[in-house]
Amino acid sequence: MSLSRKRKKELQKLQKQAGNLWEAQQVLVGEAASVAREASRQLGNYGREQVRPQVQAGYERYAAPYVDKGKKVVNGTVIPAAGAVVGSALSVWDAANDTRSRLADGRGIDLKASFKKAAPEPVKKGLGAGGWIAIILGVAAAVGVLYAAWQTLRADDELWVADDPLRAPDA
Repeated sequence: MSLSRKRKKELQKLQKQAGNLWEAQQVLVGEAASVAREASRQLGNYGREQVRPQVQAGYERYAAPYVDKGKKVVNGTVIPAAGAVVGSALSVWDAANDTRSRLADGRGIDLKASFKKAAPEPVKKGLGAGGWIAIILGVAAAVGVLYAAWQTLRADDELWVADDPLRAPDA
């Protein structure tokens, strides 16, 4: 198929206009990327200077007393109670095993050993296993939130740059 000279000129003119438009769009996209980078930097500064101190103050004022109270309850009540339950269960298990082995050996049941009481062990002071687990889970959650925020707010330059910025689309 052959095009007339007039059509060829019109097509060349249209292709030139498309190339100019493509170049202008690439410049505009480049400027938009620099604006986005600067906005990200300013948002980070605002977060460090304004948001973080207010969040910290709010946490210390409203949440910290309840968190401390919760830690005291967990370390002072829940962990010792759970330890007592587990210790009692293991003691019963041990007594049952001992009785079973005595019966299997033909020695009968030793009633004196069944009623002996051991002196209670002193309660340990300090941070227990539950406290450490809570700290680890809290740190992991905080790191996850910070990573998600960083991924959301960072400037990703690859999203703004074309593969071949100065090549015009074929007309």
